[in-house]
Formats: sequence, structure tokens, C-alpha cells
Amino acid sequence: MRFAILADIHSNLAAFEAVLADANNRGGFDKIWCLGDMVGYGPDPNECIARLREFEHVCIAGNHDWAAIGKMDTSEFNPVAAIAARWTAEQLTAENKDYLVDLPLILQEDGFTLAHGSPREPIWEYLLSSRAAQENFAYFETSYCLVGHSHVPLIFELIEETAVYLELKETELKLSENRMIINPGGVGQPRDADPRASYAIYDTEVRTVSHYRVEYDIPATQKKMAEFGLPEPLIRRLSFGR
Repeated sequence: MRFAILADIHSNLAAFEAVLADANNRGGFDKIWCLGDMVGYGPDPNECIARLREFEHVCIAGNHDWAAIGKMDTSEFNPVAAIAARWTAEQLTAENKDYLVDLPLILQEDGFTLAHGSPREPIWEYLLSSRAAQENFAYFETSYCLVGHSHVPLIFELIEETAVYLELKETELKLSENRMIINPGGVGQPRDADPRASYAIYDTEVRTVSHYRVEYDIPATQKKMAEFGLPEPLIRRLSFGR
């Protein structure tokens, strides 16, 4: 089995389509594991949800998914994110709102725990430090955990009870006996100074997680965002991956 691991699509259909095409060119996949934040920030929330639902998949809830359906107050967001969240809520169809309402916070799939932010705080915690990661290993029982939310591809490997930070940079990671927390990076709004869409594929036969970056039509997404009146800072950041 091959699983496409996608996080933080954020209503960016151009990036999503580029990732799907790239994954197909690399041997395809049997199922998508979506790590939350399907919507928010970008111009195509309904289209992205509809596209995901064309595939066999599982998906968990992210903070922007919750904001779009009123489960999270946008006062907890920064001002431009809040504007985008309110705009997204106005665009979503009733069917897609129902889809987001039903998303679980955390799942276990084939030896992996799936959480948006962290297993400890699935909606909101950013796992960017070894200390936070080390504390989170106690909050899941599987060997491996997949997270999103930070939009930064990375690995935390538990080595002799110490969480060690490793970069996940277009590499093939062979799963070891050590427990790991893995972030595939963001599809729709990368934040590691690389504007290309980021995703991973897990191959159960060889037990590898392979990380890939994909160029997509950033100006097309930016043009749509401008036409819909989404905040300028959100438009600009796509060019720089920050």
C-alpha cells in the first residue's frame, strides 16, 4: 500500500492538483491521509474538499477547518487569518460544512497516529521544538505520529528517550525501531522558505516515508485570492514560502 500524506492544503487548488499529479507520476497511491486544514487562507475551499472526496481517504480536523464551521472563535487567529476564515465560512456549501463537522480530531491508521497540531493538543499545538516533541511522545501509543499545522517538514526521532530534531528535505526516510513524529510540510502554504508544495508518500512494502516538493502555479492562486479580496499579506507570502 502507498499512502499520500498531505497537510495544510488551505484551499489552494493549484497546489493540491500539482501534488496529486506528482504523486501519480511517482507510482501513484492507494489512499490519502489528510492531516487537517483543508480550508482557510486560499481561494478554493469547496473545490479542494470536493477533490479530496474523489479519492479513498481519511481526514482529521484542523484549526482552520473548525473556524470555518464555527467550532473555533476567530478571535484566536491573527487578523489576516481571521479575515480569511470568515470569508471561507461564507463560501462553504452546506454539504462541505457537514463534511468538516464530522472530521475527527485524531486517528490511528496502519501503525501511525494522525493529528493536526500534536497528539497532546490536536487542534492548536505547534510541534517545532525537541522539548515539545519529547513531551508529546507520551500522548500516542503507535510507533509513529504524523502532524501538520506548522507547515514545516521535519522529523523528531526518539533516541534513547531523547527527541532529536531532523530535517525532512526531499529525502527517503527508512522507518526504524525508534518512535518518530513526522511532519510532511504544507501543501498550500509552505513556511520553510521554500514556496513549493510539500508532501510525502508512505510505502508500506519498503517501510519508507519519501518527502517531495512540487512547483505549482503560484501566480494563478494569487490572482484568485486578489479577485476575492483576501488579505494582501496572505497573497504575498505564497511567493516566499514564509
